[in-house]
Amino acid sequence: MSLNSLKTLIAIAFLTGSSLMAQAGQPFDTKAFQQAQAAGKPILIDVTAPWCPTCKVQRPIVQEIEKSTPNLVVYEVDFDSAKDVLKRLRVQSQSTLIVFKGANEVGRSTGDTNPASIRALVSKGL
Repeated sequence: MSLNSLKTLIAIAFLTGSSLMAQAGQPFDTKAFQQAQAAGKPILIDVTAPWCPTCKVQRPIVQEIEKSTPNLVVYEVDFDSAKDVLKRLRVQSQSTLIVFKGANEVGRSTGDTNPASIRALVSKGL
């Protein structure tokens, strides 16, 4: 990508208020989550906030795990706007990762930025 192309991309992102940082997973949807649980799929819930520095460190780790684990379903939950979901999942802090194997929660962590321990957490659902 040329420097001019990069400058244009940054300007567009700034003007439209969008982020250059890619999203990890798909936005949380209760019905899709329940269907993935019923199908017995491994699921990772990523509770994040755009202002959270720990979340920014976790994001590329989660994205890499998602890319290398095609059967893993990743849902992103916005800490600031999804209070009903946070209550249902008993989440009190951003940067929380929750792993399900089907309908069963098999692990969770908050504030972890160690790639190896996040991979180990996700492996509990596989």
